Amino acid sequence: MAAVETIHVDGTWQAAASGAQREVLDPADAKTLAVVAEGGVEDTDAAVAAARRAFDQGPWPGTPVAERAALLRRVAELLQRDRETIALIESRDTGKTLEEGRVDVDDVTNAFRYFADLAAGESAGRVIDAGTPDVHSVVVHEPVGVCAMITPWNYPLLQASWKIAPALAAGNTFVIKPSEVTPLSTVHLVRLLAEAGLPAGVANLVTGTGDPVGARLSEHPDVDLVSFTGGLLSGTKVAQAAAPTVKKVALELGGKNPNVVFADACATAEGFDTAVDQALNAAFIHSGQVCSAGARLIIEESVRERFVAELARRAEKIKLGRGTEDGVECGPLVSAQQLDKTEAYVASALEEGALLRCGGKQPEPNEVRPATGYFYLPTVLDQCHREMRVVREETFGPILTVESFQTEDEAVTLANDTEYGLAGAVWSADTARARRVAARLRHGTVWINDYHPYLPQAEWGGFGKSGVGRELGPAGLDEYRETKHVYENLRPSPVRWFAG
Repeated sequence: MAAVETIHVDGTWQAAASGAQREVLDPADAKTLAVVAEGGVEDTDAAVAAARRAFDQGPWPGTPVAERAALLRRVAELLQRDRETIALIESRDTGKTLEEGRVDVDDVTNAFRYFADLAAGESAGRVIDAGTPDVHSVVVHEPVGVCAMITPWNYPLLQASWKIAPALAAGNTFVIKPSEVTPLSTVHLVRLLAEAGLPAGVANLVTGTGDPVGARLSEHPDVDLVSFTGGLLSGTKVAQAAAPTVKKVALELGGKNPNVVFADACATAEGFDTAVDQALNAAFIHSGQVCSAGARLIIEESVRERFVAELARRAEKIKLGRGTEDGVECGPLVSAQQLDKTEAYVASALEEGALLRCGGKQPEPNEVRPATGYFYLPTVLDQCHREMRVVREETFGPILTVESFQTEDEAVTLANDTEYGLAGAVWSADTARARRVAARLRHGTVWINDYHPYLPQAEWGGFGKSGVGRELGPAGLDEYRETKHVYENLRPSPVRWFAG
């Protein structure tokens, strides 16, 4: 097989130094979708060295902010030009529907435009009043340096943009390692960065596995910041590897997110329909492979049976299939490994006493085409409790667990009873109660009477084991900057501290 050049170092596309390659599978039929280079330590070191040179000696860090912003806007235009192509790549690679892929491209476009505007609109620094006209004091922001970015398989393009756009806006260089399971859209994005005119060495890409590529990036002494999005176990390893060099670390490690529904939200036919519909969206978008998925339905006991019965009825009607096919509402899981994990979680839940309301198995061959992919039926598990693994752990599959409450305090206690704290929602027709509960939830994003929308100008991140740091918003830009205080004495004179 001819050399596959998906590693990008110092402006050049190349094969892995070892010659190793990896097949990327289409999760809808388990067949080979593409072949990519399988990078290793040698490729990673070369990419970091290129990023280091580009930062220490290249023009990008000193490029005026207006010019950096203009490049980000050109990238946004190119993303829209290639919208259908990228959406198809993302759909085929991850299994999500084509429409979800289009939404992802639009969200990525918005992220590049937002950080372009944010950086361009800032002043040259914050002037500090030193209490005397003889001193000029200002606080300025400078780029961190070389950034390592490690992104997940569920939203590869989106998560790459949340890191790349602010990093470039701040003047950094970077090396990105996409998930080996879904690397294709990131390869396309790096090509667009070069087309937009980004200098060689600023953007570097190594396709490969977490060990060795991600591990090497995390420990590398010439990396100034590592930003990781993924699972808790891998994130812990990243932090441990980064600790000896005391580099900046940003971690987004997922969540086990509560969707709290009060009975008054269901008091009208419209309210009931909306709450059920949104509970489906919260749990089953992208087959539940979403870090903020509302995988824990926490519902008031008085409406529990009616709500769950209707939820299960609708979940059974969700149309599975290849994401590019018309009418398909939910695609496959991303890999055989993820399918196995989903089956194991459901099995453990049933052993621990959960009541299966729908799903709980792979579809029959005649229920979905193609039948060889990693499909699993949307699953609702009723009568769940906090001690169950399926309730405690992030399942990352089409599994919705149901718990119930009788009082507001009990609802808040259940919602906060998790080691994670990424996102959550509260549904109530009582505005005062909804806001009161939202204020008590220990989660980084809380929706009231909605689920899943986010804004690029609002920070994203979590409490507890959901991670460290924030993406998006002004704080998302600050992750990629160092703060410096410049104190200038306009009339220097001897201090005479020492008599000599």
